[in-house]
Amino acid sequence: MEIKAQSLYQEMQAMASGAKLDIPTVSPQAEFNPSSKNFGDMLGQAINTVNEMQLDSKNKQIAFEMGDKSMSLADVMVTKEKSGIAFEATVQVRNKVMEAYKQIMNMPV
Repeated sequence: MEIKAQSLYQEMQAMASGAKLDIPTVSPQAEFNPSSKNFGDMLGQAINTVNEMQLDSKNKQIAFEMGDKSMSLADVMVTKEKSGIAFEATVQVRNKVMEAYKQIMNMPV
């Protein structure tokens, strides 16, 4: 399965906005160079979003198992699949970062 970096970045931004996370305001310098954002901060936000999705999925699953009438099996399964897909995307990003790191380290100086 191949994941394009731009579409993955857009999905992460959509997940962050969907989770209503506070996205830092853009400085005037960043308007001219959008890549000047700290990659570590963006990655941290994405990982926190995935973690929140997994916790929400677990909480819905527990509520369903305990007999909560407001939880349907479909809602639980959809939430679980969304968190699973987000986790898989995060693993793919990690793999790409590690691959890029290895390529950089193998470059002759």
